[in-house]
Amino acid sequence: MTPARLAAELRELRSRTGLSLKALADRTTYSKSSWERYLNGRTLPPRQAVQDLCRIAREPEGRLLALWEIAESEWSGRARETPTPNPKPDPPHPIPRRRTPLLAASAVLLAAVGTAALALLLPSEDNAPSASPSPTGPRCRAAACEGQDPMHMGCGKSPANLSEHRTASGAWVALRYNEACGTSWARMWGTRVGDRLEVSAGGGGRTQSTRIKDAIDAESYVYTPMTATRPGATVRACFRPTEGRRECVDAHATGQSSMPNSSANSRSTSSSATLR
Repeated sequence: MTPARLAAELRELRSRTGLSLKALADRTTYSKSSWERYLNGRTLPPRQAVQDLCRIAREPEGRLLALWEIAESEWSGRARETPTPNPKPDPPHPIPRRRTPLLAASAVLLAAVGTAALALLLPSEDNAPSASPSPTGPRCRAAACEGQDPMHMGCGKSPANLSEHRTASGAWVALRYNEACGTSWARMWGTRVGDRLEVSAGGGGRTQSTRIKDAIDAESYVYTPMTATRPGATVRACFRPTEGRRECVDAHATGQSSMPNSSANSRSTSSSATLR
């Protein structure tokens, strides 16, 4: 039932975007008829189609891609296990008679030798291959994250919320930092089409920016790409509204949130904002 569940999850994502099938086709490389088959579960969508829909819906792609992997395995038949033939039963062993002390000692000795030989053949813990990294963990660090999407690269999981600021236009700006990734980024919401947001880190990477392109962006959280950031560096986000003056907010990159309650329901205006 995994392919059907994947189709249901994709239909829910498409519903969240508010896009028609034609509009969805216009924003991707897949036709309207293809999306109709994908969303109805008649055809397994390509992996890239799942990624594209997650991007449009502002949904981290990890969970949907994991579901796609399982669905693809079931769809292609690779998940069906090949039955193994029933092994022949072992021949009945004669009931052992009472062992003499010599035979018992020999058995103990052979068991000890076998155990020692097995220990030599098996790899020790020091030589054992390390466990593969968790698929939900960061996929990059520092300079390798420069310009990357924090959600797609696994850096958006439990970041430190350094600061939040409400602008004169009513839009909100937040500075975020992930110590494990060595990066920072900014996000905005409550925006208008045409608003821009920039983020930079002192002594770190390049300035990154994003823009509100359409009504869907204006109703969503929109993130800048990441910029490499050293611990303790000053991170700055600058909001450029379509009308009005630029507003900037600064914060120091630390592993702990500088706000007592960083959830969206308990936002506070940052005192380090400046108008320019």
